[in-house]
Amino acid sequence: MSLTAAQSKVYIEILRHIKAYISEKQLSYGDKIPSEREFAEKLKVGRSSVREALRALELLGMIETRRGEGTFLKDFREHNLIEILGTFILEDSKAIDDIFEMNTILEQSALNLILNTSHEEALKQLARKLEENSMITRYEFMNNIVLIANNHLLSRIWRVLNEYVHFVAKGNKVDTYPKEYFENLVNALLIKNPEKTMKAYQMLALEENVE
Repeated sequence: MSLTAAQSKVYIEILRHIKAYISEKQLSYGDKIPSEREFAEKLKVGRSSVREALRALELLGMIETRRGEGTFLKDFREHNLIEILGTFILEDSKAIDDIFEMNTILEQSALNLILNTSHEEALKQLARKLEENSMITRYEFMNNIVLIANNHLLSRIWRVLNEYVHFVAKGNKVDTYPKEYFENLVNALLIKNPEKTMKAYQMLALEENVE
């Protein structure tokens, strides 16, 4: 992971302080919050740590940065999934580990859906795409897998989680894998072999956790 245990602790504490500040000031959507520099001075932490925390909130749709104006709270109440995920991250120090675990559960569920239904043509198209592209990221590949599974709720939840997974794991080459790993997974799905499918998936599984 790009975050060490110590960095993770600071990161979670910053998120909690930001949440506490919003509650204490009774801010609502549309209200401006302190700048990265102001939060760093208030909390006596590095600006880079505050920047990471604010970026996480922005990815979750909880705040927005307007160029030349500052950072503002967004009205995310209609997006219940984002609200639940955002609150969870702010209140649970184990949240990052749990998000990685849930991401794996969702991806395995997508694979099981494909194994139990007929998606041969879509899988062949994905195989051709792999042949034509020398470079494909894990995210691009798994996004195709989730789309082939054809479960809109699963797809929506996976995308929200993956934005956060991608943010937390940046700097850790979670998107760089040999193309044959992707090809092995597609081939296992085409022959509908559950054991080979899960074995191939394990080569792509995100196992890094923040402690």
